[in-house]
Formats: sequence, structure tokens, C-alpha cells
Amino acid sequence: MTHRVLICEPSEIISVGLSEIIQGLARFEVVARLDSPEHLNEKILGSDVNMLIINPSLIGYSDRNLISQLMKDYPTLSIIALVTSYYDASLLKNYHGVIGINDSKLSIINKINDLEQHFGKQEKNNEDVELSKREIDVLVAVAKGMMNKEIADLMNISIHTVITHRKNITRKTGIKSVAGLTIYALLNNLIDESDCL
Repeated sequence: MTHRVLICEPSEIISVGLSEIIQGLARFEVVARLDSPEHLNEKILGSDVNMLIINPSLIGYSDRNLISQLMKDYPTLSIIALVTSYYDASLLKNYHGVIGINDSKLSIINKINDLEQHFGKQEKNNEDVELSKREIDVLVAVAKGMMNKEIADLMNISIHTVITHRKNITRKTGIKSVAGLTIYALLNNLIDESDCL
């Protein structure tokens, strides 16, 4: 899964520098940079953002509930404070993480990776990873080397339904190749080695 990052920071130098560090990480892509939180909601929705790095000094008194509101509106969005000057530590507790202006490149990478792992576990726990009976039947047929049309005929369903089941299997298991699905079926005792010959 690629994490789509939005940086909200008024300083171009800081914003570009942080963007360069993040772009160097696997599984991360900076999709937008803003210099104010004015169009934050639109960007988060429009760019399918799942990580926001924002300078807390941009949030005025009238917007003091912005971070808690974003967390309610986007429960899978991880929000990191980008602190470039002194900021009250008690206010930083509202964020999922904090990056400081004096943090080293390695420290920034570690903080982002730690946050990604935390949210990755939450997403996996929230996602239904159990295959349905029908999905298991399709998986077994795929592992046995059957084509979509053969599976559709065998199960008396449409090819479109077979394709939908295969997409769900891939989404739930994270496995895209037939070989990978075959190994998955073997490891989970859904088929015997003799079925693969």
C-alpha cells in the first residue's frame, strides 16, 4: 500500500526538503503541498490522502479544533505535527506524531515508518481478512490451474462474479499472482500438493 502524504507548511524550503526525504521512502508519495490549511479538506478528499504533516502554527485560535475534527472525519488519516519553532507540548498531544525542525533525516524516517506501522496494524485489524466460503472455492479452483470461464461453469456463476471473487481474494490476502495464491492455498491446507500437478 502506498501512503499518500499531504504537507501543509508555509516555508517552501522546509516543505520541499521534507518532501524530498519522504519521496525517497518506499511506499510513500507526496501528493500535494499547501502553504495554509484553507483548502485542507478538499485536498484530503480529492487526493485520497492518508497522512497529513502540518505545521501547528498555521492553526489559528478560531480553528483550534481542526485536528480533532480531521481525526473524526478521517479516522484512517495519520496526522503529524511539523514543529518549526517553540510550541506548547500539551497541544502536541493532539497529534499522532511530531517531527521537529532539528530532527535528523534518519529520525524523520523512523518517525514516519513507526506511524505507518501503527496505522497499518489498525487497518489490517479493521479489514475483514477471512475469505468467504465462495472465495475459498474460487481460490481452490485458481490454485488447481482453472481459468475464469472454467470456474464460472463449475460453480454455475458468471465470469464477472468469478473476477469479483478474485479481486476480493487479492485484496484480503495481498497476493496477486496465481503462484502466490497456490502457495497460500497449500499453506492453509485448502489443497494438497497432488492438486497442483
